[in-house]
Parts: sequence; C-alpha cells; structure tokens
Amino acid sequence: MSVAYTVDVRRLDAFSAVDLYAMLKLRVDVFVVEQHCPYSELDGNDIDCLHLRLLDGEELLACARLWRPTPKHQPRIGRVAVSPNHRGKRLGEALMREAIAEVEKRYPGEPIEISAQSHLQKFYGSLGFEVISEEYLEDGIPHMDMLRKG
Repeated sequence: MSVAYTVDVRRLDAFSAVDLYAMLKLRVDVFVVEQHCPYSELDGNDIDCLHLRLLDGEELLACARLWRPTPKHQPRIGRVAVSPNHRGKRLGEALMREAIAEVEKRYPGEPIEISAQSHLQKFYGSLGFEVISEEYLEDGIPHMDMLRKG
C-alpha cells in the first residue's frame, strides 16, 4: 500500500510554530514514549540541520533530520520517524529515499552516514547502507554506524 505525499525540506527557523510542534511531537512520541527511552530529544542540533517531512496535506506522515558534513562526519541522516498512524504503508522506505536524494543533491558524491538501530540493519542495507562499526548502546538501544557510499 502506498500513500501520496509531498516532500518539504526546510531549516528549523522556517517552520511555523504549529508545524514545528507536530514534528517534535512525532519524534518524542516515537523515540521517547514508544521506545521507552527517556532522553533529551531536543538535543540542540536541530538548528544546524535541515528537516525533511512527508506530508499529506497538512498532516505529518514522517520526518528525518539531515546533517551537513563536518570535519568529523560525512553528511548524515537521523531522527527517522514515521507516524504510528501511517505505518505499514512503506513510508519509512519513501522517507529514506527522499532523504538520500536530498543529501545527494546538496552534497554530490559524498558518502552518507547513519546511526541505525541494530534491528533495522536489513532495512537500511536494502537502501545501500553498509555496517561500518561494532554494535553499541545509544540511550540503552543497540545501534550500529552504517555508510552509504557516494
């Protein structure tokens, strides 16, 4: 089952208060509440990133955070979240494909990094990401670093 959506990419300061609230609420609902992981979701990094959203009209379906390259890191994709109300519609795959395309457009030829929850290794692998680290715990959840070559 596929869902029609529009893609919106913008910096944090370009969000309306209502749209920002919806995105941050989705992330807290998924990463803090659903995963029973009490941590500071508002980590101070959103200001420096782009935010990609999949929308159906005004309804937020999914979102991801896109990091620009730094001296320590390649471009990165993180905070990948799909609304619980819209799971099972392949939106995770659509979100990642849109995020990869946006990063490739902005930083052509650059590899893309992710810190993936370990149970999603096969999913990210299907999108061209390869494991580049040992498994580690991040906020009590097993993760691994993965890289998609540019």
